[in-house]
Amino acid sequence: MTSLSQAELEAARDRLVPDVLADGLHVLFCGINPGLMSAATGHHFARPGNRFWPVLHRSGFTPRQLKPAEERELLSYGLGITNVVSRASARADELSPEEYVEGGRVLAAKVERYAPRWLAVVGVTAYRAAFGDRKAQVGPQERTFGDTRVWALPNPSGLNAHWTVTSMAEEYARLREAAAD
Repeated sequence: MTSLSQAELEAARDRLVPDVLADGLHVLFCGINPGLMSAATGHHFARPGNRFWPVLHRSGFTPRQLKPAEERELLSYGLGITNVVSRASARADELSPEEYVEGGRVLAAKVERYAPRWLAVVGVTAYRAAFGDRKAQVGPQERTFGDTRVWALPNPSGLNAHWTVTSMAEEYARLREAAAD
């Protein structure tokens, strides 16, 4: 991946990262919001230290580890990606509570429109903030959107030291098994 200057990353703050979406997906993964590297490249989970792509592969969702630029291949596996908040930032803690709540409303409408079998929110803290469920834990949630079930997953950011690639892959694999039923 080409390294970008700080100026190029900052200029990316106003760019949107396009959703990878289709009707009737098995799982729609939902990140918190695009990081600056994702906004600059136009691809989800593009920061080199982010563990999403290795975890997705190790959990069995994909037959090989995809690169961020190959994200559209996810559609062929019945998978997609979106975000709770569309605004790019250097860190998720730059987002306001209002942005999470509004993002949750937009996400709910998107899920109702595209009707994936599962919505997988990548970051339990983002799930809590977007949907007002302060007690949510990693795993399947009681909330549904129509027929779409919800699963909160650990955040694959390198800043999340509580989860290793192996332990995250195990949790993602639990979702994969549930989505196959």
